[in-house]
Amino acid sequence: MDLPLVVGVDGSDSSLRAVDWAVAEAALHGLPLRLICASRWERYEKGLASYTGSPSGAVVAEHIVASCVERARLRSPAVRISGEVLPDDPVSALLRAGREAFALVTGSRGWSELAETLLGSVSLAVAARAVCPVIVVRGPEQDRRGTGRPVVLGVGHLTHDAAAVRFAYREARVRGAELHAIRAWRRPAHAQPGRPLLMHEAAHLLYEERATTILDEALRQVPCDDGETVCRRKVVEGPAHRVLLAAAAGADLLVVGALRPPGDCGLQLGRVSHAVLHHADCPVAVVPRRG
Repeated sequence: MDLPLVVGVDGSDSSLRAVDWAVAEAALHGLPLRLICASRWERYEKGLASYTGSPSGAVVAEHIVASCVERARLRSPAVRISGEVLPDDPVSALLRAGREAFALVTGSRGWSELAETLLGSVSLAVAARAVCPVIVVRGPEQDRRGTGRPVVLGVGHLTHDAAAVRFAYREARVRGAELHAIRAWRRPAHAQPGRPLLMHEAAHLLYEERATTILDEALRQVPCDDGETVCRRKVVEGPAHRVLLAAAAGADLLVVGALRPPGDCGLQLGRVSHAVLHHADCPVAVVPRRG
């Protein structure tokens, strides 16, 4: 039985956009779609929708789920859709649902006072701790619905990139899109013990070649070449978060890997993942691998 694509909903505009994106994603993969709302969401996100009035959290959550299920069915009647209210806080509810999910999908923010360029606390906590891929739906509406845009894969450390490579290949394949695998590189600003700074062209060639080797090895870990998906490899000089944010401006999806140490050790996101989750102009998938 196919694992469902799970979407966390709270009635905010951001979560409605996540539902719209997830319906299309479920249709691409032929997956069931499960919409869940935590009845204790208000403990995490400040304020509720104006229509909620004074009913209990469970009543409000039931209304939110029913509305989102109807919205999803109208967008794609062929997708199997279910909705559920869970009597828990949103982070715990989503993390538990993620144990039996193809992926978790969230909006970029909830009913908070934060600017939309920043990531809500629920999405950040879920992306940092889930054991399945987490997709945070970001970007302008026209970008999220774009066609012909590539799937971008940010290649970081080899210890946690195999799952991300596999996920990115699959996303590119179902879209009929190109996969752009990117490795950023930088020359050190200062000399290190036993490693003098190289200058000019020699330095450029050395560090670029190292980046190319890392990129090739990461892609070699997962034999995903189906003969149809075009994979373009790019090594780019610059800070990794800036390189990926620039690539995300023209992408349909940005995929990054994350290493999860054994056990629940709290937030496990690096600087690059934080940056793209907060500022990318397209949906971002964080794909974990257990260390």
